[in-house]
Amino acid sequence: MVSSTAPAELLLRSARSDGSPGELINVTPERAGWDYTSLFVQRLEPGASWTYATRDDEVALVPLGGTCTVHSGKDSWTIGGRSSVFSGPPSALYLPRDSELSVTGETTVELAVCGARADQRREPVMIEPKDVAVEIRGAGNAARQINHIIKPGFPADRLLVVEVFTPSGNWSSYPPHKHDVSDLPAEADLEEIYYYRIDPNDGFAFQRLYTGDGTVDEVYIIRDGDLLLVPEGYHVFAVAHGYTGYYLNILAGNESVRTMQPADDPAYAWVRGTWRDEMNDGIHDWRDIERRVNGAAGKRA
Repeated sequence: MVSSTAPAELLLRSARSDGSPGELINVTPERAGWDYTSLFVQRLEPGASWTYATRDDEVALVPLGGTCTVHSGKDSWTIGGRSSVFSGPPSALYLPRDSELSVTGETTVELAVCGARADQRREPVMIEPKDVAVEIRGAGNAARQINHIIKPGFPADRLLVVEVFTPSGNWSSYPPHKHDVSDLPAEADLEEIYYYRIDPNDGFAFQRLYTGDGTVDEVYIIRDGDLLLVPEGYHVFAVAHGYTGYYLNILAGNESVRTMQPADDPAYAWVRGTWRDEMNDGIHDWRDIERRVNGAAGKRA
């Protein structure tokens, strides 16, 4: 899937870095220059309400921090609970296309609305933290934590959503991989959004995006609250030592099977062969990875 957006315009900055309520970022398929994938992030104060219509999109509502109550039709759900993405596991709410909803902040809440254009109308699904599969992927300083929120087996039409935690100084989305060619089962053609948080929030990270023919070869400096559109090409992420990187990935395409199947850059695919399951024995989350790789290095007093 190739976007009409120029590489220099793929990186977007958050509209609000001062903690004030309102829209933080808003990307529609039209803004991205592609067909399916969107993200809207809204910050609400306690007691404040916000209404939204999904129209042609199925959505996953993911509280990044705080708690809110969602009303849609005759149903209501309370989601959230973690103070930030770095403080605990996620909960989420899946709502189908053609839904009208109202969100009320129970606390100050930052809510990500992850969307994909959908043909089929599915049923609403509440996703509890216990429903989110946690995966430790990679090894050494390429180990990271994946939270699978909307998995390929989830009863959605096109939408796929994961969270990725990259510990201090580590790499993720590694080896560099792409998913811009429809060649199943080897590779799926998917649009992808990366929405980043950095802890502490004065840190930075790097995201490389490049194509095999060299027509695109960009390195973006990532700061807290940034968003990158990934319409094509190999991509890989690294966070500065002393900081934890987080990104929310939203993916969608028009494949016959919902899958995230990537194709590794052949130049770096050999790295996978050096990873063994026992390297991650005793590791349960990104904090365990950080302790094993860094110990006390990179920790603030």
